[in-house]
Amino acid sequence: MTAILGAGISGLAAGHYLLRKTPTLPLTIYEATDRIGGWIRSERSPDHGYVFEAGPRTIRPKGPAASNTLELIEELGLTDQVYSISSNHTAARNRMIYAKGKLNLLPNSLGGVLKTVPPFTKPLYFAAFHDLLAGRSKTALTDESMYSFVERRFGKEIADYAVSSMLCGICAGDAKQISVKFLMKDLFEREQRHGGVIVGLLKEALQNRKKKQSQSVKKPATQMARLADRAKAENWSIYSIRGGLQTLPETLATDLQTKGVSIVTGTKFEELTFDGDRVVLRVDGKEQLLQHLVSSIPSYKLAKHVQKQHPQLASTLSSIPFVDVCVINLRYRRGDLLQQDGFGFLVPPIENLPILGVIFDSCCFDMDDNTVLTVMMGGAWFEQWFGKNPSDEHLLGVALEHIKKILHIEQQPDSYKVNLLRKCIPQYTVGHQDRVKAIRAYVEQHRLPLSLCGASYDGVGVNDVILSARKNVETIQQ
Repeated sequence: MTAILGAGISGLAAGHYLLRKTPTLPLTIYEATDRIGGWIRSERSPDHGYVFEAGPRTIRPKGPAASNTLELIEELGLTDQVYSISSNHTAARNRMIYAKGKLNLLPNSLGGVLKTVPPFTKPLYFAAFHDLLAGRSKTALTDESMYSFVERRFGKEIADYAVSSMLCGICAGDAKQISVKFLMKDLFEREQRHGGVIVGLLKEALQNRKKKQSQSVKKPATQMARLADRAKAENWSIYSIRGGLQTLPETLATDLQTKGVSIVTGTKFEELTFDGDRVVLRVDGKEQLLQHLVSSIPSYKLAKHVQKQHPQLASTLSSIPFVDVCVINLRYRRGDLLQQDGFGFLVPPIENLPILGVIFDSCCFDMDDNTVLTVMMGGAWFEQWFGKNPSDEHLLGVALEHIKKILHIEQQPDSYKVNLLRKCIPQYTVGHQDRVKAIRAYVEQHRLPLSLCGASYDGVGVNDVILSARKNVETIQQ
């Protein structure tokens, strides 16, 4: 028997790929909470025409990991439920940052890059000149913070306003702590190889062109899912699933159960022991003897259960930090409250405000005649702004104060939801990739019948954790 710890999207995806590999595999998924889906949580109000999302709400359609997710959606029969937003949609074109006391629309065309756009004091193309003039790093680097890299290569303004705010939106993290390899690994490695990002891009483009000219036999095109082809043809920017993103894990769980998988929620995971090539798992007072265990739970939770037998592994697992985020959903029974439509805005840390950003949900999706907003707060700065145990009333008050200040919405929301998500997003701080390599090397060296997937290791986005599940269970020897 094989077991999976965690029924979030990565754990459920692991189940899907395990069954695809071995259809008759006896499989149980254990979930500590009373629901499946992990941080994906949609609160639906069909009578009033809106959805509150406590976690992720959209998925990006571009890249190999994205194509894998679209393939999964096809396999689950959800193609007709996909709600796509094209690149020329207002929500895709209009993205803002709040800086220097006002909302600033970021450039969405070449023309915007060629002129000075607030909050920047120079045209953005100056960043390329900065990179060309910066020269090689003084010493060879194996990793550095995102902020340090961008400031060195492209200037302080790009680091302060563009990259720092972007990380607030992606992982609620501090660019001065997050590894450059989290999002810019290729650019960083080009700089280290060639002495600059632009120079590296140009050199490698020229090398690739020469390689293509010298190759007499063309490689066959990569087979993509039909839905991925459609996303490319229709130029999708982002997409979701009708009824909220929770439809995806719900459908995945139902599909697994129809194939004989047992999904047990509300379980108490008590003890984990490795005994040769087997795993002894104690859940709800009962011992299960397993051939293999897949863990999709956060690394710090797994660390507690391997501490006794494998303290070195536990130490590395627990060294991956996590942050708390407060997500507040607001709904107003008026559809005309926003002065500027768009996806929403982010707030760079240099502004020294407790909010990370606001998503304009009703601009992205059909919410009838409602204005629906999601305010994100805290992250790497949660305790600094809110202490250890803030009340829901205080958190809501801070959110409404900034909605009034920035968006000039003075009325009270007609409905709201305060979601305090404790230790919800892992932070890929400098050295993260080395930590993950050390974790997997330890598992391999000690021949532990254990596979690891999920947001702690291979990326924090929906696409990332699904692909993490696929890659890590496909290597299991049954």
